Amino acid sequence: MKEVLKGLFGFQRLAVLATQNEGQPYTNLVAFTTSEDLKQLFFATTRATRKYANLTADSRVAMLIDNRSNEATDFRYAMAITAIGKVEEIKGHEREEASKLYLNKHPHLEEFVSSPSCALLRISVDRYYVASRFQEVTEVHVKP
Repeated sequence: MKEVLKGLFGFQRLAVLATQNEGQPYTNLVAFTTSEDLKQLFFATTRATRKYANLTADSRVAMLIDNRSNEATDFRYAMAITAIGKVEEIKGHEREEASKLYLNKHPHLEEFVSSPSCALLRISVDRYYVASRFQEVTEVHVKP
């Protein structure tokens, strides 16, 4: 399963991030990357966004990464992975290392990530739910 996850995460550049505020779900499209061991997902956002405010108020998040093509065959062949975890802003020396990893996948975002208003965030993944063949769901726990 780890190779399946790595394959999809390497191919897909965007994910849907789900946050919440006072019980109201809120979703955003974000560029993401992952650590080699799949225990962490990384994304960037401006601190002046609703998503950042939501993350500051409640660190619990979900991130959906999928390979849909918007064709009828998706019902049979598409895969969607939901990562569940907690997010934190990366600061100091760790930010520099995480930025390199993130920009390796998204070099076109260098100016954005370098901006003082940009926060680089890390999701510490607790588990993944892998949905395939329309109804098959596998739960993958990530060991700390």
